[in-house]
Amino acid sequence: MDTTKLDGMIEHYALSHKNPRNELIHCVCVPAIVFAVLGLLYTVSLALALIGMVAAIVYYARLSTQAATEMAIMLMVMLAVWSLFGNTHHIAPAALVIFVVAWIGQFIGHYYEGAKPSFLEDLQYLMIGPLFVISILKRKFGGVIHRH
Repeated sequence: MDTTKLDGMIEHYALSHKNPRNELIHCVCVPAIVFAVLGLLYTVSLALALIGMVAAIVYYARLSTQAATEMAIMLMVMLAVWSLFGNTHHIAPAALVIFVVAWIGQFIGHYYEGAKPSFLEDLQYLMIGPLFVISILKRKFGGVIHRH
């Protein structure tokens, strides 16, 4: 994919995430949702979690190598955290609570924003959210924001 298209998608996503409270909420809740989804997949099987990770990384690789690398690192760290719990029957309830609370947080953020979530116009923006959060963190803490 042309990186200018990915940058345009992130910029479009940013249009409904200008309020500082909403931005902060998204910086917490978007990774929490990804973490919860990965945890729910892991409760079914490690193989399913790995398949989900690979599918996501392939999607991000089609956007940019940098996006795929960033997401691969994030997903591997998240899976490693879930694997620390050992027995997966403890994970499902925790992951479900994280998922629900994080989505409630997202909608509270959009209440402050006064704008509807981007994914309501295009489901692809569910996958762009994590890249938006990464771009915010890079902007705040330094780092290359453009994608190659």
